[in-house]
Amino acid sequence: MDRMEETMMFKAVGEDVSAHDILQKVYAALQEKGYDPINQMVGYLMSGDPVYITSHNQARAMIRKLERFELIEELVRTYLQAK
Repeated sequence: MDRMEETMMFKAVGEDVSAHDILQKVYAALQEKGYDPINQMVGYLMSGDPVYITSHNQARAMIRKLERFELIEELVRTYLQAK
């Protein structure tokens, strides 16, 4: 079989940051800039528009590393475990 027709697996090597850590860092960055972090994060999660997240401390780049559903999963998991 020709090598060009084989499926290659790719794994990006880099910093593995959990959804929990990302949410906490983004929350802190929004708070530092004087925004209401909850409103801004809800805006992002509902719309997918990264303009709701400040670029301060790389918060916008961090939050875009994960899909929105992964962030929502973490929020639901954490909420239910706290109950």
